[in-house]
Amino acid sequence: MKIIGLTGRSGCGKSSVSAFFRREGFACIDADQVSRDVLQPGSPCLLPLQNVFGFDIVDENGVLDRRMLANRAFATPEGTRKLTEITHPEILSRIRAAAASAEKAGALLFFVDGAVILGTPFEKECDRLVVVTAPYEQSVARICARDNISAEMARRRLDAQMPEEMLCAAADYLIHNDGSLADLELQCRRVLDSLRKEAHETNTTDFPGGN
Repeated sequence: MKIIGLTGRSGCGKSSVSAFFRREGFACIDADQVSRDVLQPGSPCLLPLQNVFGFDIVDENGVLDRRMLANRAFATPEGTRKLTEITHPEILSRIRAAAASAEKAGALLFFVDGAVILGTPFEKECDRLVVVTAPYEQSVARICARDNISAEMARRRLDAQMPEEMLCAAADYLIHNDGSLADLELQCRRVLDSLRKEAHETNTTDFPGGN
């Protein structure tokens, strides 16, 4: 099974691409959702986070105050590093478990949809990287509509993310979301066909007589 990283800057339309792959019957885990799940009540991450950032970040019902955690964690580079050290192993563990389950079920491809893949430990675990791009102002408009924020705030968010040029340079496949939905799906189909071909060729090479 091939693990495919799917990434792109905010507002690029990455979720539309992952939805296409799901409709085609392929497993696709949302890494951003996993990163939220590891902060839910009962998560093994909560106690280590409390030990570092204060026991008051979790209330009497076991619910994390995400804003308080963010304010403390992102106040310093050291805090950000500690947050990453605590949460990323659990995030990776859950993604790997989902991938192992998909492989056991006979999946040919397993997609990991994540805003931040490039430059993280998980990047090395991806067999291929698919990057979705979109024109800057189109991304701004999508962020505003999705998150109900001002254009200025949307631009700040985009400007704080990894430059698109760096993402494109690392990509094995590029999907340019700058046209119609039909055009986007056509590009997705081409990428998927290529990935399927790669996976089949690998299986045939590894297992003579396979098909």
